[in-house]
Amino acid sequence: MTTITTTSILLVGHGSRNQAGNDEIRFFQQQWQAMQPDWRIELCYIELADVLLDEGLSRAAQNAGRVIVVPLIISAAGHVKMEIPEHIGAARQKFPGVEFIYAPHLGSNETLLAILQKQLKSALKTLAMPDPKTTGVIILGRGSSDKVANGELAKLARWLYEASEHELIDIAFTGITHPRLEAMVQRQVRLGMTQIVVLPYYLFTGLLIERIATQMQRLQSQYPRIAFASGRYFGFDPAIFDLLNRRVTQASDPCAPQMLECDGCQYREHAEHHHH
Repeated sequence: MTTITTTSILLVGHGSRNQAGNDEIRFFQQQWQAMQPDWRIELCYIELADVLLDEGLSRAAQNAGRVIVVPLIISAAGHVKMEIPEHIGAARQKFPGVEFIYAPHLGSNETLLAILQKQLKSALKTLAMPDPKTTGVIILGRGSSDKVANGELAKLARWLYEASEHELIDIAFTGITHPRLEAMVQRQVRLGMTQIVVLPYYLFTGLLIERIATQMQRLQSQYPRIAFASGRYFGFDPAIFDLLNRRVTQASDPCAPQMLECDGCQYREHAEHHHH
């Protein structure tokens, strides 16, 4: 990739009350920096950890003509839509000679779908590859008061359904909104599933990941006849680094091809494909 000489990249993590989660984001940033030695990659957090957004933006702006802000966040809820842009706006006032570019969040796309498919395949192996017709899948997200953010999870569930032979793929959330994991497990058992795979839709560890592990233990005791398996959070998957590389490349070059919602769809091969 082309060396970016006057650009700094600010990776924005969410931040966690669980220090292990913050440490993982720091390790992720260090790994990314090692992969891209010609880039200058800074790190900050939205909340619950140091360094926070204002300080992170100030650090990134030092000796830089351009700052690319890259949110290491899956879903576009309030932090992505309002909080980060507000802090970028303040930074533009504070550093008028620096160009600030806000890259898209990770989002729901073919990259995240491929990671979910990989997680599902690994979980099924622990169950000795059972019949997908009797194996339910639950994608478990954080949950938000933003309906669009919650809808991104529903979209990926549909995509996973289209790409698999599983007849029952549900979504659930660990908080804020419904349905919750317990309700979805109850539904799938009632509908005849004999195996259930839970796929956490998270990047790094934290209190919610620990809570999911406790829930899984309790559910196994409640349903001793059901075989349960779960995936892992996927922040260190190589595809995440590749996706961030593309985010930076696109932000650095306005002429670079943009990733559209239809990337990967069957119609992309046809020249007659139009958006209305």
